[in-house]
Amino acid sequence: MGTVEFLADNQGNFYFLEVNTRLQVEHPVTELVTGLDLVQLQLRIAAGERLPCTQPDITWRGSAIECRICAEDPENQFFPSPGKIVQLEEPSGPGIRLDSGVYQGWTVPLDYDPLLAKLVVWGPDRNTAIQRMQRALREYSILGVENNLAFFREILDDSQFREGRLDTNFVGDFFARRKPSSPPSPDLEVAVALAAAAHYHTQAKACATSEFRSSRWLAEGRDGLQR
Repeated sequence: MGTVEFLADNQGNFYFLEVNTRLQVEHPVTELVTGLDLVQLQLRIAAGERLPCTQPDITWRGSAIECRICAEDPENQFFPSPGKIVQLEEPSGPGIRLDSGVYQGWTVPLDYDPLLAKLVVWGPDRNTAIQRMQRALREYSILGVENNLAFFREILDDSQFREGRLDTNFVGDFFARRKPSSPPSPDLEVAVALAAAAHYHTQAKACATSEFRSSRWLAEGRDGLQR
């Protein structure tokens, strides 16, 4: 199983780039539009079996989009952002697939790729897939590390993206034409920080009360340490 990459120009000419003899990060997109489990097929080939299908058997259904959710700062040339994930809310629902191995409380290391998860959506057409991805991105929340969720939300709202006017300069052109966002006021930042602290304290206290109901001394001691 592998990927052959090409570039295409406006005249319809194709130019060979490379062959990757492995699964790509984007393989869930292929799985959603073909209905094939590429990981399973790869293992079956490694076990000496033949592919159970040929090219004419493979049909394209619907449209799929993938966002690589990374701990990086799009406003600082996508620089990696290691640190601890203090809060994590993940999307779900019809047409949503999330391949993730991170969790709340996990520390994103500096030594490896900042990829946190692959958020993939499927729809019967491209517009539906875009709408589902927009909903999934609105439901997705990662606190504690910089991430590219807001960047993807902007991309999905961009008229050129929605019209499919894409090329290799798209990201650079997008940054050049986007409206700069105004920084939040200090009062708003303080209010958000206080709200987050209050929410964390409430959750921690509820957890301690339910988990250590048999020991009020232990529960009160932990509650005091969190103040």
